[in-house]
Amino acid sequence: MTLTQQDAVPRAPGVPPPVIEFRQAGLTYPGPPPVPAFRPCDLMIRRGEFVSVVGPSGSGKSTFLNIAGLLDAPTHGSYLLDGIDTGALRDADRTALRGRRIGFVFQSFHLLPHRSSQENVVLGMTYNGVARAERSARARDALVRVGLGHRLNALPTRLSGGERQRVAIARAVACRPSLLLCDEPTGNLDTRNAEAVLELLDELHADGMTVVVITHDPLVAGRGARTVAIRDGVLHEDRESTA
Repeated sequence: MTLTQQDAVPRAPGVPPPVIEFRQAGLTYPGPPPVPAFRPCDLMIRRGEFVSVVGPSGSGKSTFLNIAGLLDAPTHGSYLLDGIDTGALRDADRTALRGRRIGFVFQSFHLLPHRSSQENVVLGMTYNGVARAERSARARDALVRVGLGHRLNALPTRLSGGERQRVAIARAVACRPSLLLCDEPTGNLDTRNAEAVLELLDELHADGMTVVVITHDPLVAGRGARTVAIRDGVLHEDRESTA
C-alpha cells in the first residue's frame, strides 16, 4: 500500500475521514511475561478537534503518543491516520507519512542551540517532503504565525522559554500537518509563558488545526473541547478532567 491509497471504509461524499481512528488498537510489549501497555480501544478524532489526553504517570499516555505519532505500531487492531491504514504501510512509507501529516511539540524544545530560529524550523522540514526552495519562506511564515517574526535570526540561547516553545511549534506546523500532537507542551514553562503557549494552541485550533494535547495538568487539559482519560492502559472518554 502506498501513501496515496486510502482505506476502503465507506463514508458520505465530501466528508473527510477522521484524523485519528483507532479500531481496537492496542499495544502489548513482548515478554516473558507480555506487558499490556495500552489496552485495545476504539477512538475517533475528527478534523479540527481539540482533544486533551489525561492521566497520571505510568497510565499509558506515552504509549498512546507513540501509537498516534506512528513511533510504535499497535500489536492489536488498527490505526488509521487521515483514512490511511498505517498497518498496511512499509516502514519507509510510515516514516514519510509521519513527517508529512504529524507535527510534534514536546516538553523539551529540542532546538539546536547554534542555529537561528528560522534555521531550526528549516531543518525540521529537511526530511518532510518540502522542496528546498520553499523551506525558508515556510519557516518565516510559520514563525510570523506564532508571533516571532521579529526573532527570525535569534539563537535559542537568546530566547525565553516561551519563545523557544513557540519556535518548536512553528517547526511543527511549518509542514502544514493534519495533526499537532503535543506532549506536556507547558511542562518547562512558568505560568505566564505557559498561558501564552496555550493561547497560541487555541489560535491554531481556531484556524482549523487538529490539536491533541497529552498532559497531567488539569489546567492544560481544560483547554480541550474533549477529554480522553487513560488509567492503567485503559482509554475512555471523560468529560471531566481526571489528571
